[in-house]
Amino acid sequence: MAWSQDEERMLAQIEQHLVDDDPRLVARLESFNERARRREEKVKAKAAGQGGGGRRPRRSTIIILISWLLIATLVATLLVMVLRHEAAALALAASF
Repeated sequence: MAWSQDEERMLAQIEQHLVDDDPRLVARLESFNERARRREEKVKAKAAGQGGGGRRPRRSTIIILISWLLIATLVATLLVMVLRHEAAALALAASF
């Protein structure tokens, strides 16, 4: 859907007022737009070169997996310690 000339003129005026009023905001928006453009180009290049596959897991996903592995190891270790303690107690009680 195309914008009318009046809408385009009003948008240009709003843009000019924002540029005049807050140059830091303009710099931030330009920086964001540049980063977004670079990310889109990177995704397009990756899709063209690899067929869109081969995504690496995020760092947070790896951290979560390692955390779960450590928790499971800790639970298993505690369970083994409790079972050994009970087995030793039963063996000691049986010897009396």
